[in-house]
Amino acid sequence: MIAVVDYGAGNLTSVMKALAHLQAEAAITRDPNVVGSADKIILPGVGHFSATSILEREGLKSAILRGVERGVPFLGICVGMQWLFESSTEAPGTDGLGLLAGACAKFPDAVKSPHVGWNSLVCHDGSRLLRGISSGAFVYFTHSYSAPVVPATVARCEYGGEFSAAVERDNLFGVQFHPEKSGATGLRLLENFCDLS
Repeated sequence: MIAVVDYGAGNLTSVMKALAHLQAEAAITRDPNVVGSADKIILPGVGHFSATSILEREGLKSAILRGVERGVPFLGICVGMQWLFESSTEAPGTDGLGLLAGACAKFPDAVKSPHVGWNSLVCHDGSRLLRGISSGAFVYFTHSYSAPVVPATVARCEYGGEFSAAVERDNLFGVQFHPEKSGATGLRLLENFCDLS
């Protein structure tokens, strides 16, 4: 069962529709016990980084960490991916999960913010999450802050400079774009995640 974590800031309906299309067993939950016992965890996210602070207050952060530590595949989407990093300049008082080093930052003034719409990926070789997805594939973004390129980056994107479009390390996965709004490419990515063992 895939636990889709509800913390009041996720695009839950679209994510659940995409998973239903893939015939994946999934449930929206804010119960730490359900999250802690799930086979896979998805953390969607839309909006301000400070919204992730509720994850700690409601015991969801520790439940997610327990799952990650026991090898459960975890997918963070948009703000959910940014939360994998240490922090974001969008909410200096809110800590991220800290499993990836670095801070998310606002796009430079030279480009329009937020970055909204379709943009192409530069994919790295060997990603399980991006299996069957080639460089040049277009996906849908909507964000004003972005994550740095780090060793775990498996796809980059260009907008006012390079940023991480997807990260992957062991059972930890994150995408800055919205796979549930990215057509066939997004469905392929979610299918790859559902197929992880």
